[in-house]
Amino acid sequence: MNIITISREFGSGGRELGKRIADELGYDYYDREIIDSIASNRGLDADYVSKTLEHHGWKNVPLTFRRSFAGTAAMQSAQTGLLLEQKRVIEAIAKTGRNCVIVGRNADILLCEYAPFNIFVCATMDAKIARCIERADKNERLSRREIERNIRRIDKNRRESREIITDSMWGDRSAYHLIVNTTNWNIKEIAPAVTEFVSRWFRRTKL
Repeated sequence: MNIITISREFGSGGRELGKRIADELGYDYYDREIIDSIASNRGLDADYVSKTLEHHGWKNVPLTFRRSFAGTAAMQSAQTGLLLEQKRVIEAIAKTGRNCVIVGRNADILLCEYAPFNIFVCATMDAKIARCIERADKNERLSRREIERNIRRIDKNRRESREIITDSMWGDRSAYHLIVNTTNWNIKEIAPAVTEFVSRWFRRTKL
């Protein structure tokens, strides 16, 4: 079984890169599907689950999946439950034994025992803003300054949640097998090269 995890800066194209890699390799792909599964398992609205996990109202509480929950009395039970459910869903994906690509959610740490190939996708701020503008809904009227503010906020949340949940640093190059800078690249063009690199890595490690 081969597992590829994608960690990414917001607006860097990491989600699209992950989907293209999965399509080229014929792997299962998990992103929003994880949220939908959590929502179904818990009988909740998927948007509620996404917002609860994204906004990290629990982030000031010491917490790590490597050891045990600390200070759970200070956390809202719903948030604790969603974090645990997310962990269960990700582990259940791995236990199916199927090749897959998982985007975000600290899957690289949660599934470290499966020796996944871990990718971090980044880009310059200008490139990320341009990609956000290109993919924005027609009715969205955000200024460049507002888009940049949103990018920094989301990435800050990702950084803090990783440090709290996994006790490791988000974006630390030592945690990834490949760092892909998508600045000035079309994701469609760069995906085959990344796919080939990943394929060669798995072949080499299984010799």
